[in-house]
Amino acid sequence: MSRELWLLRHAKAEQLNGAEDFDRNLKKRGKRDATLIGQWLNENDLRPDVVISSPALRAIATAKIVCDVIGINHKDIRQENRLYDEGLYRVKTVLADCPKQFSRVLLVGHNPELEKLVTCLVYDSELFEVKKLLPTGTLARLSLPDDWSLLNQGCATLLSMTQPKTLVEDED
Repeated sequence: MSRELWLLRHAKAEQLNGAEDFDRNLKKRGKRDATLIGQWLNENDLRPDVVISSPALRAIATAKIVCDVIGINHKDIRQENRLYDEGLYRVKTVLADCPKQFSRVLLVGHNPELEKLVTCLVYDSELFEVKKLLPTGTLARLSLPDDWSLLNQGCATLLSMTQPKTLVEDED
């Protein structure tokens, strides 16, 4: 296994309050949490070869904050419509389209698709027991086979699951 997939659920967003789901902004806590995840990536010398984000406002805002912290230009973030409310199969097609030279991919998106992807790829019965596997702002690191298009059930190993609340005491 030489590839890593990093799944980042968007950070905490505002409630709908009349806005479209697609246009929800990050809360103050969400901005802080995205910064913490970026700092954690830096502290662990982790830098993706590519950042692919859902175009939904809360996801792209999360991706931009993380990229600011780890030193990736916003222009280099790839926005992908298949990451917004398209289902697990469509998310997997995004990964299948990744060039072979990418060994570390950061995908910024939404539940339930990201949770379904983790449980499918890792296929560990203990993961099915977790009520909320990927709370907002959580980063899952998976080790994968060499081919982005061969993402079969149980093909991955969970390397880590990092939640912003574990990186600093919650102030709220």
